[in-house]
Amino acid sequence: MATVQPKETLGVEPTHNGELTNGSSTLRSLPIGNGRNASLPEPIPKSAENAQNTSLNPRCDIPHLLDGSLQDGINGYSSLKSRSGVLDRKSSSPMMPAFMTSAPGKIIVFGEHAVVYGKAAMAASISLRSYLLVTALSKSRRTITLKFPDISLDHTWHIDDLPWSTFAHPSKKKFYYDLITSLDPDLVEAMQPHITTVSPKVPLKARKIHQAAASCFLYLFLSLGSQEFPACIYTLRSTLPIGAGLGSSASVSVCISSALLLQIRTLAGPHPDQPHEESDLQIERINRWAFVGELCIHGNPSGVDNTVAAYGKAVIFKREDYGKSPHVRLIGNFPELPLLLVNTRNVRSTAVEVAKVAALKNTQPIVTGLILEAIDKITESAHELLSAPGFDKFDHDSLKAIGALLNMNHGLLVTLGVSHPRLERIRELVDTVGCGWTKLTGAGGGGCTITLVRPGAKAEELKDLETQLEAENFERFETTLGGRGIGVLWPAVFKNGTEKEGGEEINQDKFLNAEGREGVERLVGVSGHQNREGWKFWR
Repeated sequence: MATVQPKETLGVEPTHNGELTNGSSTLRSLPIGNGRNASLPEPIPKSAENAQNTSLNPRCDIPHLLDGSLQDGINGYSSLKSRSGVLDRKSSSPMMPAFMTSAPGKIIVFGEHAVVYGKAAMAASISLRSYLLVTALSKSRRTITLKFPDISLDHTWHIDDLPWSTFAHPSKKKFYYDLITSLDPDLVEAMQPHITTVSPKVPLKARKIHQAAASCFLYLFLSLGSQEFPACIYTLRSTLPIGAGLGSSASVSVCISSALLLQIRTLAGPHPDQPHEESDLQIERINRWAFVGELCIHGNPSGVDNTVAAYGKAVIFKREDYGKSPHVRLIGNFPELPLLLVNTRNVRSTAVEVAKVAALKNTQPIVTGLILEAIDKITESAHELLSAPGFDKFDHDSLKAIGALLNMNHGLLVTLGVSHPRLERIRELVDTVGCGWTKLTGAGGGGCTITLVRPGAKAEELKDLETQLEAENFERFETTLGGRGIGVLWPAVFKNGTEKEGGEEINQDKFLNAEGREGVERLVGVSGHQNREGWKFWR
């Protein structure tokens, strides 16, 4: 059964007095402030914490057309009649506008494999992100639909069929401010009949992905919502590749967590004049529930992926005792750096690569121990350099110093035996062009490399590298390291810098019809769009 420890906060490091540190300031527990942004739903007052928070803000009322596929039926079956056999009532307006949430992926910058042995690792956000569009349906509808077209997931549940009585039982009920560090097996069991019906006819590999995503959503939905929850469609698109070690599941979990918490009106802001401590409290609330989503997907996650996706920027992560929570320190002043991310498309197993290092440590304990210690010192040195007042992300010498540490870290990982010919080929191509410094990221054995792009790298050099990478079937992403975390677009309308009333509304059709990652980025992307107003962030 899940344990609740309200004085602790997952993802940030407790100090000696039980408060939490983000590396530059202390986060204290404080009452939820009233949202100053009139376009967002006001949070429920602190005095109502112990009530079941289910109602939505009725002030915003933007009608949306029902999605055509939903009108055709539930999971492929006709739904002309309601479950009672009576024709559906006339549609009424939804209770809230469509809105969006977005969260980044992450990479390990320094310290992979050493972190398994109690050493420090540095993880940072990247500008590849997940985007969740929430569309409310009319009050007469009683369904919840997941549409994740990038993985071909489309599933609908009847709200009244879900196991509300189990999740709402006084011995089981959790509230939005609770800290949950493990799943309740009784709740998982109650949910299973509603998970096994998800994509039963697709191949096993795809079915596992679909059911993991559905489990993440449904556990959070049943924990935070109630049977009176309004009908909605949750549509997710992502610019993150899946299974490449880039924290795609944590990014999705943060999107879902923030969307549900917004719907039950338990988040304040984000708005420009929001106090820093209040902003951190909102993010940590999102982070706690995103970790629960990660528990549903991975079973025993470290918590670092969802912390980076929620807070953005970067963290130092250290876990010396696997029987205790890890220490995660936020690096709030981490600079945004240009990054080239390359996917080898080589299937790799984290467990296999970790086992390689364990075997080496068993046969060569002294030498392997020194290598792991050296990786730890590299991580510490990188943190000191990036946090120094004189660090300039536009200065060649500053980036060259970080690049040298990237090269050393990669060399030590090669010594541990966790590289791969495809990873080394990427390094060879980058070094030949001379446009940056490259290392593997994550477990190795395939997966991805990261390249810190050299200041002043010529466009023709980067174009030549792009051509060569594509010719050898590598997948290439130009991204930014150390960007913002969770963001909200409420309502799902961009002003686009015009004086006209309203703006560009993001609806189901536009979102679903955006072609590929580039299309999603052009339509709703958080960064790199001038004259686009709408996305707001707590940090």
